[in-house]
Amino acid sequence: GFRPAALWVVAAVEVHTSKEVVAVNGTNQRLKCTFSSSSPLSQQLAVTWNFQPEDLSSHEPVFYYLKEPYKPPSGRFKERVTWDGNVERHDVSIMIWNLQPTDNGTFTCQVTNWPDVYGTIGEVRLRVVQKVGFSEIHFLAVAIGSASVLMIMVVTALIVCRQHRRKARDKSLEVAATEL
Repeated sequence: GFRPAALWVVAAVEVHTSKEVVAVNGTNQRLKCTFSSSSPLSQQLAVTWNFQPEDLSSHEPVFYYLKEPYKPPSGRFKERVTWDGNVERHDVSIMIWNLQPTDNGTFTCQVTNWPDVYGTIGEVRLRVVQKVGFSEIHFLAVAIGSASVLMIMVVTALIVCRQHRRKARDKSLEVAATEL
């Protein structure tokens, strides 16, 4: 007869990242990566960060964590990447220093937390720009702000003129009353 196979609860690590980050050339950027796991934190918890350049050349290791952070011994991120996470808070983020246009590409964050060894891989697409663009929203905000300041100045001028006229009228009434 038919015998059902044993059903195993499949646990998996879920990794969460910012999907896209835009940063200015020469600045530093935190690449955020957090995770959730159905298992308690393990001594074998491992984090692997890799990089895929935009030109789709080969993947490069960026950072590795196993009980402690390990910086890359060579490559484009040597001396430019530091651990910025806290495993106890399920945060396995890194900081990239002195961003360059050659850093454009996709960073992947993978977490294994024994026995959760399978799961999603987080991806962050990094775009390094020369300067921050002045978007239409920024233009709109400046226009609204300027219009608001102008309206406040007009209302203030009207109030001052009205009070000046009232004082002048009161003074002329006072003078007329004293002459009578």
